[in-house]
Amino acid sequence: MKTKMTELLGISYPIIGAPMFLVSNVDMVVAISEAGGIGTFPALNYRPIEAYREALREMKSRTRRPIGVNVIVNKSNTRAKDDLRLALDAGVELFITSLGHPGEVIREAHAQGAKVFCDVTNLDHARKCAELGADGLVAVGSGAGGHAGPISPLVLVPWLAREIQLPIILAGGVAHGSQIAAALALGAAGVHVGTRFIASHEARVDAAYKDAVVKASPEEIVMTTRVSGTPAAVIRTPYIDKVGTDLPLALEVLKRNPLTKKYVVPLIHYLGMKQLEQAADRPTWKTVWSAGQSVGLIDEVASCREIVERLVSECEMAVEATSQAVRG
Repeated sequence: MKTKMTELLGISYPIIGAPMFLVSNVDMVVAISEAGGIGTFPALNYRPIEAYREALREMKSRTRRPIGVNVIVNKSNTRAKDDLRLALDAGVELFITSLGHPGEVIREAHAQGAKVFCDVTNLDHARKCAELGADGLVAVGSGAGGHAGPISPLVLVPWLAREIQLPIILAGGVAHGSQIAAALALGAAGVHVGTRFIASHEARVDAAYKDAVVKASPEEIVMTTRVSGTPAAVIRTPYIDKVGTDLPLALEVLKRNPLTKKYVVPLIHYLGMKQLEQAADRPTWKTVWSAGQSVGLIDEVASCREIVERLVSECEMAVEATSQAVRG
């Protein structure tokens, strides 16, 4: 399967194993890359920094195929420069930036021949990233897990593809190969798959989290600002119902105030990360499980290789079925 993304990254299939906080790990990254896609992970999944360095070393020792690292580039991540430097030293081929200004990552990565894709949810941010020299854009639309955008991928992808001459990666709701075929038809160069890989053997999250992904319906995915201050998609649980999906009024006021915003936003991120950590590691009454609407298409836990192979097979069948329908 040749697209602008596969050619740019030197991979077989236009599938990115999305970087998921507390979910993506060494085994997942290696398995997805070895299967022909590209596995990625958030740098902040490994703390302290020594653990991150060791994770990079292990990944690069277990696969010769490209891997990717997600770097949070806003001020809440005081480790960003070290995350970037260590990944470049390890020979990481792809960086995915989110929640901030990607200029430094783009400059440093390009100096060493690495590529940079930037998460975007609208045209304005996409244009800024393109002007800074991004190699591709991850179009995060409605239906995505984590920090989802408000625009349908059916609109966001062709809109960005028409306006900006860069590879566009569809993110949001992909768990079946027919959706890859649809993404390519919309003008995307690939897809960003996250939630489907939560229900994988390699994901080292609590079994209750995987079970929730398999059993949940799209109607049980809700948007909340309580995790990070930015709208994020999570599975509806009794705890979510109890605390609500909006920031407490006091925090919302402080977040909007220019004088207090720079102090409050990192605090919100920190508190949200702690909630996610507790829920991913073990059952807790304070359950916050990040997931997207694609839960409705996930019926079982499988290996990352099996998931990639099924996605490719389903995509090929969808293309053939569509061709037959068009031919009449």
